[in-house]
Amino acid sequence: MAVTIESAMVMAAGLGKRMRPLTATRPKPLVRVAGKPLIDHSLDRIEAAGIGHVVVNVHYLADALEAHLAKQKRRFSIAVSDERGQLLETGGGMVKALPLLRGDPILIVNSDNIWTDGPQDSIHHLARHWDGTRMDALLLLIRQASATGHAGRGDFHMDPDGRLSRRKAGRVAPFVYTGIQLISPRLLDGAPEGPFSTNILWDRAIEAGRLFGVSHMGQWFDVGTPASIAPTEAALSDV
Repeated sequence: MAVTIESAMVMAAGLGKRMRPLTATRPKPLVRVAGKPLIDHSLDRIEAAGIGHVVVNVHYLADALEAHLAKQKRRFSIAVSDERGQLLETGGGMVKALPLLRGDPILIVNSDNIWTDGPQDSIHHLARHWDGTRMDALLLLIRQASATGHAGRGDFHMDPDGRLSRRKAGRVAPFVYTGIQLISPRLLDGAPEGPFSTNILWDRAIEAGRLFGVSHMGQWFDVGTPASIAPTEAALSDV
């Protein structure tokens, strides 16, 4: 039986340096792809999954992003985690937002990727595989060969039980992190103060045998640069 996800966080506070010059006058989540701002693709999926509360963190050109969020007419409430004073990176951003979030597990989504569902809703797919007795985080992964727009060497290996390990230096790993995960608040227990990467939390969970993954069955697009927009739009027009 799938667990109920009460809230989600959309990571939207980055500087968008790789998306320049499009981010000279707007935050990256408001760059338009396939007819709508990037962040709206994520919000559409969250709404379709029936999640009732969303937190969005903001930093670069925060006023523009907040104004966009204020105009949303959604079936969920929206709260803003304000990082204007200090950009906290992915891990620090989650720690700051935690008091605004509800439930266990919590959905975390990066705002710079777009995905389509496979045979089932991808968020529900994660929820069905969540086991809080064994997991501190459950990452949605895609096979490297299917990671459209992604130029890396892969991120993780996954054993038959779904438990994850890191790609070794100089090697290739078969799975890429999609920017979509479920976490338990306990993943953040004892987290560092100030800015830090989620990788610190993941490495700790790997050591404890509590970082798991599940394979994404649909399409996924890494929309990180201006050059990635046209191929993504062309692929989405065929969906």
